[in-house]
Amino acid sequence: MASTRPVGELLRGWRDRRKLSQLDLAIDAGISTRHLSFVETGRSAPSREMVLRIAEHLEVPLRERNQLLVAAGFAPLYRETSLAELGPARDAVRRILDGHTLYPAVVVDRSWRLLDANEPVGLLTAGVAPHLLGADANVLRIALHPDGVARRTVNLGEWRAHLLGRLRKEITLTGDPALQELHDELVAYPCDQPEPVPAGPVDFVVPLRLRHDDVPGGELAFFSIIATFGTPLDVTVAELAIESFFPADDVTTRFLGSVAGTR
Repeated sequence: MASTRPVGELLRGWRDRRKLSQLDLAIDAGISTRHLSFVETGRSAPSREMVLRIAEHLEVPLRERNQLLVAAGFAPLYRETSLAELGPARDAVRRILDGHTLYPAVVVDRSWRLLDANEPVGLLTAGVAPHLLGADANVLRIALHPDGVARRTVNLGEWRAHLLGRLRKEITLTGDPALQELHDELVAYPCDQPEPVPAGPVDFVVPLRLRHDDVPGGELAFFSIIATFGTPLDVTVAELAIESFFPADDVTTRFLGSVAGTR
């Protein structure tokens, strides 16, 4: 976790990433521009409270807030607990998955690693190559790899643009080089459709459209909703996301209902 870069340099990097001037940040954080300048240049050593105040206004993720504290000579504030040890948070995630039994739902971390899923996710991952579904399965690789869900995705160009756009937002938010490496890997995957393909006039979100031989028209359609924990104080909890998929048309609704009736 330790960083060889001074805390002032790190804070300036976050300010630049957020495209804020020193004046803008100073006003937001309730400090003087002079003091902020001194902190960024190393002429003034910030207190623990000052580091946390600036990080809050820069919307620095909890993992990186710990790194700022260490760089400033303080102990990390936010613990990082494994999901298995999280108790109430883990139970809440499982209740959400269990309560979403009709439709697919997945739990991922900041790296988009698949942590948990409910049974209907098998409808999405049917036919995915085994090498993509191992212990370190990554949902973006599963979605966009040519041996993954991509080969069944009717609107691959549109869905790919949507997922890569979400990933780029996470890179901007976190500055995580591992996410940038993942992005570079994913953009190299082949795609024979233009991206983005504009959504149709009746679409209100970007849908995921999958080929499926057992439904009229041969296609299932989904939209998704992402849930996160509010005001987390643990790095793991802060980085958890639950993506729940819902039918985007009547054909998919009826099919999922009929499948649920056979389970």
